[in-house]
Amino acid sequence: MADKAYITPNVIKWARESARMTEESAAAKVFVSIDKLKKWEEGTSQPTIRQAQTLAKAYKRPFALFFLPEIPRDFQPLQDFRISGSKPLSTSSIFIIREIQQKQSWISNINQENNERKPPFVGKFSLKDKPEIVAEDILNTLGITPAEYNKENPIKEWIDKAESKSIFISRTSFIHSRLKLDSDEIQGFAIADPFAPFVFINSDDWNAPQLFTLVHELAHIWLAETGISNEVEPHLKSKDKFHPVELFCNEVAANALIPKHLIENLSATTFENSKNVFKAAKIFGVSSFSFLVRALNLNLITSAVYQKLKKEADIDYNVFLKKEAEKKLLQKENDKTGGPNYFLLQLNRNSRLFTQTVLDAFRGGFIEPTQASNLLNVQINKFQKLEAQLYK
Repeated sequence: MADKAYITPNVIKWARESARMTEESAAAKVFVSIDKLKKWEEGTSQPTIRQAQTLAKAYKRPFALFFLPEIPRDFQPLQDFRISGSKPLSTSSIFIIREIQQKQSWISNINQENNERKPPFVGKFSLKDKPEIVAEDILNTLGITPAEYNKENPIKEWIDKAESKSIFISRTSFIHSRLKLDSDEIQGFAIADPFAPFVFINSDDWNAPQLFTLVHELAHIWLAETGISNEVEPHLKSKDKFHPVELFCNEVAANALIPKHLIENLSATTFENSKNVFKAAKIFGVSSFSFLVRALNLNLITSAVYQKLKKEADIDYNVFLKKEAEKKLLQKENDKTGGPNYFLLQLNRNSRLFTQTVLDAFRGGFIEPTQASNLLNVQINKFQKLEAQLYK
């Protein structure tokens, strides 16, 4: 007979509920009935050690946690700045938030213990300041000149510059192959910690909206407003649906990515058709939609012109999506490695700066191999392959 795991019932129930997992899906993980799972959570029955270990893995909690005498203190939920009426955060969103909170907490403690200098820009401004002033400070701090970066991959320059200023940037679209993030649910979040500011970007979207989300989340850091965001792009929806912080951060991002003096100096032919709009938007690293809303808000085009160009842009965008889908399918058929590079995906998910920091601490003997492995989600014997991606 298999050994029983004498877990604490209310702790195992809390672990399931905090993972936003239903009784049905949790029971399916260990191939038992819902009634059986309920008995474990009530304390009238116990799972086997193997079953409890499986649940710990599914809930993304340490197995030892199930044996604590009472529910432990967990990370505090981030403030929800999302648009009113957004879907409740799912298991995948809860897991990525918890993962980033764990990484951020570790690096913040390390920086405090080492008496590292606090970044001067965290909380430098408030909602009383002008968005264009905040945008200018972000550009100056990071040393970025809008519309002059790599036209094919401007988000990479923004990330590199942000991490050079000790802002950790994580990007991923999945927890694992069967648990993906929904960009309608969560586009990004910021942890505006004075010792280790951290930004997460959901990479489920195209690079242009990701870049807007990144700069939006940087604005959160400059305001010291920790929280979760969605619907992060300029829009014409009722402002009543949006939190004041989100409206402000969207304005900051628009000013930083599409400065007024640059868009005003564009050729008069820019707004003649959607093809010209797309070319101009690409220079700034934003979507045609963001570009058009910015132009409308600056009174560079009329509402009628906006509607006409947006309609054209929507048609172009659908054609683009079809071509991209065909390209991905062809690439998948020709890809002999079976998919994207695992270590590159983990590097982006951890943040390059965070990965380098953990590897340095591991190589210097300051942290145990198991801790380094847990922080990076990579086995110790694969560290060399992960590190190789840092220099590509």
